Amino acid sequence: MKMTMSTALLTDHYELTMLQAALASGAAHRRAVFEVFARRLPAGRRYGMVAGTERILDAIQNFQFGDQELEFLRDVIDRPTHDFLAGFRFSGDIYGYREGETYYPGSPILVVEGRFAEAVLLETIVLSILNHDCAIASAAARMVHAAGDRPIIEMGTRRTHERSAVAAARAAYLCGFGSTSNLMAGLEYGIPTAGTAAHAFTLLHDSEEAAFQAQLASLGAGTTLLVDTYDVAKAVQTAVELAGPALGAVRIDSGDLATAAIEVRRLLDDLGARQTRIVVTSDLDEFAIAALAVAPVDGYGVGTCLVTGSGAPTANLVYKLVTREDAAGRLSPVAKKSVGKPSRGGRKWAYRALRDGTATAEIITRAPAEDVGRPLLAPLVRDGEIIGRESLAAARARARASMSELPPIAHSLSPGDPAIPTIFNWSWETGA
Repeated sequence: MKMTMSTALLTDHYELTMLQAALASGAAHRRAVFEVFARRLPAGRRYGMVAGTERILDAIQNFQFGDQELEFLRDVIDRPTHDFLAGFRFSGDIYGYREGETYYPGSPILVVEGRFAEAVLLETIVLSILNHDCAIASAAARMVHAAGDRPIIEMGTRRTHERSAVAAARAAYLCGFGSTSNLMAGLEYGIPTAGTAAHAFTLLHDSEEAAFQAQLASLGAGTTLLVDTYDVAKAVQTAVELAGPALGAVRIDSGDLATAAIEVRRLLDDLGARQTRIVVTSDLDEFAIAALAVAPVDGYGVGTCLVTGSGAPTANLVYKLVTREDAAGRLSPVAKKSVGKPSRGGRKWAYRALRDGTATAEIITRAPAEDVGRPLLAPLVRDGEIIGRESLAAARARARASMSELPPIAHSLSPGDPAIPTIFNWSWETGA
């Protein structure tokens, strides 16, 4: 199940300002190519992870102006623009990096080709989706690698906008999180959901023992009991006395997690609950997860840091015109020369150079190239028809494969340069 409301007004007013002026000048129907890329990665990051492509396809499918939208715009735009929007459907072509691919500075992760009038209207919705989802996915990928074989639950719903929470759960699952606490994400995307109890449940009852008894009676011995409401050691003893050695897990949500996990593991083993798992939560990020690598922890719950991109809440992606048709009908590269915000003109193709299965470079060309690496741009939309759908399972598998081809330095959590260089090889512009 996915929401089917129109996405046409999830945009900025200035998109319609440009459209109206371009319709008036006659330039609106000129062919144009826009590209989405990052000039640089967030500080300290060595790669980015693509997510949100499938959500963009959903948004484009529902990008049309119905009666309600047109009535709202009646006093915002002039009549010719209003008439143009009344029959609007995107009819161009879109190519993009598949979800689960890594990207680097300059990677053209989305290429939109069509008339200026239709391509420009997609700018805001495309950027709002990609900037959010790529930021979450990039943080999630680092956390998953830091966790190793230990599972991570996404549980950040209460720390972000209600719809952003669903998208964040999807991006995290794509990158290897095992489940989410968000039920809407489970409904819309089929992501496994999980959840136990909060401190309020313990505080509600007359004693911790009564709270544990109630939870065990309802959910069985395989449940996870929260043990740090009062005294951790006493709670662990009570939990095992009530559930027996079949107790599924205990959760620690405060304090020095590494020290607490060591003590709780010792207590569980002494009480015969050697198979009971220890799950830790409490403002975890990739650095905290890495620091817990040697602690006897069996799983993590990550919330705030995940849904805020772990310090990088946006992927710094931009949507720029790189090619346009001139008055004579010729397609020509265009580029910004703004200080600190330059762009490279011309429609681009992208390839991942590999050596023995390890990524060595991102190769960007101005024409299709041969034998330079694995092609990265896949057709997503052709003549307005969506042709590039794929399952979340396929994207999840690609994320695993992309992570496995990264050089070891990519997984360092210390600040550093991108893991591989981006090489702009214009020799392919003429086929040389």
